[in-house]
Amino acid sequence: PSNSLILHNIYLAAPSTVSSILVKTRAELHASKGDDVTLSCTFTSSNTPTSKMTVDWSYRPQTGGPPQTFFHFSSRAFPPLDGQFTSRIQWKGSPARGDASISLVNATLNDNGTFTCSVRNPPDVHGSPTSHTVLTITPKVPSIRFSDVAVLLALILLPSAVITVFLIGRMICPRKKHSKSKAYRSPIEVTEG
Repeated sequence: PSNSLILHNIYLAAPSTVSSILVKTRAELHASKGDDVTLSCTFTSSNTPTSKMTVDWSYRPQTGGPPQTFFHFSSRAFPPLDGQFTSRIQWKGSPARGDASISLVNATLNDNGTFTCSVRNPPDVHGSPTSHTVLTITPKVPSIRFSDVAVLLALILLPSAVITVFLIGRMICPRKKHSKSKAYRSPIEVTEG
């Protein structure tokens, strides 16, 4: 065999240096209705992020259906202009630190579903460029705030306690009747003689 054929076969057998990217999100996330939720997404790339790096977030409702892209980042954030996430998405990412996170403001029960973070950083074309988070929003449990408890204590229990202590004090230590001096007589009192 010729030398060029041998070199060609060695080149094919040698491991190639493939650029790759790895995207990670939390598998599940739980929050209450009305909460602000951070959808974290981190990535590692063989190459430093450049202006060609892009981030896309998509959402598939819990009820099913195709995923819909609602957020895009390419040198700057492009939040949704319409749909259920309008004015409710904030970019929290920092590509230089491998962060592509967003924040969902004022979560609703309609936000239950799967959120997918996709990161592209050419020439990194292999690896795991997407990751999914299943978000579950539950109704907020009603709770008594400290201020409510303080008002109840101040308006009901405190006066009741003062009155109770006063009455117990009267029962234990009754007031002594002051006897009037016997020398004193009323001007309308009739005297004998």
